[in-house]
Amino acid sequence: MNKINYNLEMEKVIKNIKGEDKPKLLLHSCCGPCSSAVLERIEGYFDIDVFYYNPNIDSADEFYRRSDEQIKLVEDLGLDDKIDVKVIKYKHQEFLSYIKGFEKYEEGGARCFRCYRQRLEETAKYAAENNYDYFTTTLSISPHKDSQILNRLGKFISEKYKVNYLFSDFKKKNGFKRSVELTDKFNMYRQDYCGCEFSRGED
Repeated sequence: MNKINYNLEMEKVIKNIKGEDKPKLLLHSCCGPCSSAVLERIEGYFDIDVFYYNPNIDSADEFYRRSDEQIKLVEDLGLDDKIDVKVIKYKHQEFLSYIKGFEKYEEGGARCFRCYRQRLEETAKYAAENNYDYFTTTLSISPHKDSQILNRLGKFISEKYKVNYLFSDFKKKNGFKRSVELTDKFNMYRQDYCGCEFSRGED
């Protein structure tokens, strides 16, 4: 299967946005550091809300440490008057039930694909119920995440919930490098594992 350049697909959408009437975008964010370069890049084209839904994170302390960093980042970027950060209640059991039977798969494999799907589904459902024009995720900024899988999932889920998915590969154009720079600039907490207990020591 030929790989699609999802960064170019996103740029086609951006190119067609005209005037001051920005499309509404619900941005699923896994954490503040990953969302930093994403927000910097697309904030000028969309009316964005951040959707912090991450039941995969292995403890409540870690979950809220990351959500606090997400809120602080939006403030540090001077966007808190434009962007609402929606922190969805932490329910780790939802994740454990969703990936049951996939616990022993290696990092970056089938267990992770289930995790991507769970978070994208919840984002799409919320986007559809609240009249957003698009939804997407920051996950593709990570060099550990497969943007081809993420975007194929996004397309499938967008058709299910009847809301547009913004194709993207945010690691392109030095996106990951820029996220590291912004993390350092704002002295952010940058975790050393993806989130779930199965990913500890595997990234």
